[in-house]
Amino acid sequence: MKRMSRVLMVSAVSVALTASGTTAVVAQQAEEPRAAVVAPVAADLSRGTLVSIEHLRTLSAREVAAELAGDKAGAWDTGAVRYGLDTFRIVYHTVDPHGRPTTASGLLALPRSGERRLRTVSFTHGTELFKGDVASVSTSVWDQAPALTYASAGFATVLPDYLGLGLGPGPHPWMDVPSETTAALDMLRASRAVATAKGRELRREVLVTGFSQGASAALGLARSLQEGADGWFRLRAVAPISGAYAFRDAELPALLAGQTEPKASVIYTALTLVALNRLHHLYDTPAQVFHAPYDQTIEGLLDGTHTGQEVEAGTPDSIDALLTPRGRAMLAHPTGRLAAALRIADGVCTDWTPRAPIRLYYADGDEQAVTANTARCHAALRARGVHAPLIDLGTPDYGGSRHLGSQQAGTAAVVRWFHSLR
Repeated sequence: MKRMSRVLMVSAVSVALTASGTTAVVAQQAEEPRAAVVAPVAADLSRGTLVSIEHLRTLSAREVAAELAGDKAGAWDTGAVRYGLDTFRIVYHTVDPHGRPTTASGLLALPRSGERRLRTVSFTHGTELFKGDVASVSTSVWDQAPALTYASAGFATVLPDYLGLGLGPGPHPWMDVPSETTAALDMLRASRAVATAKGRELRREVLVTGFSQGASAALGLARSLQEGADGWFRLRAVAPISGAYAFRDAELPALLAGQTEPKASVIYTALTLVALNRLHHLYDTPAQVFHAPYDQTIEGLLDGTHTGQEVEAGTPDSIDALLTPRGRAMLAHPTGRLAAALRIADGVCTDWTPRAPIRLYYADGDEQAVTANTARCHAALRARGVHAPLIDLGTPDYGGSRHLGSQQAGTAAVVRWFHSLR
């Protein structure tokens, strides 16, 4: 399969967990994770202000098309390419999962279209295991393609790296929709300031999309915009692609039952325990949930400084070789803090009623984000009276992965839909 730095729900986990040295598994009854609703920016006037901006590239329309078409893992659709573009790396002020000040980075792409007032797309990316595998740092076509596609089609395109990735300090809080949401919202604010400095204006309405982990992040951002978390930006439409929206009831059971690609299953289960333990203290020592020798290595391996290939090489080929009976039981039957954290993650489809147009994109037989996730999200929205068409992307392939192929096919489909919305 493709590099495991290209996986499900977020982007590169930089989780450095410190064991407490005690021996008993923590009872998962204590304080529950915070709610996922984003507070208005008035609570912290520094959020979204710029720390630095760096111009990265200027590309002509011909160069954009050549880059997209030249991806060795699979050519990207160039049918929407109309303009050249400029890209900028932005570092900006935001908050960490506990509401404390921090910084994050991201990429802004502005079309060279001659338009002063620009329609805006926010794209939130999928899981990366290495801090450098994000659009503001990496030059790979995979990481750059969404920015190139949407910006060359005429949209100002905003790609947050999330916390702890790119140039952001500290660990990346994987599977934490609230901090993904605040990072994405504050990236929009910072991008607006950059656009203004360049003589452009970002229009109020935001077209929101994202892939895999970023699909949940996109729904979190959409909910935040609809609820008025920002004084300027408003939600226009949302188009998530191949998300794990039902992590507790669809994704975790599939991982544990061997219904997903084996190595992906191992890495996702490890990420779930390591990352959520950092935020919610699910266990005291890695040995309680991970077999030796992985109890000594897995947390360091998932600290964001190791490449996907290194993580693949350093993890076993089966979940049984990775998890202790207690670790498996914790994921098979979540309780307490873990159950509360998963309710927040899965709330992207169950805890609000979208009033803007929404479409759910998926690929048949996705080997990482099983399609039951999308079916459950669709059912939850329908129960709230929301019309959310299911868009079947078929069986796309990118480097041998149908999951990755869904981002490629989904990007081409979403940019056409966004163009049709006026």
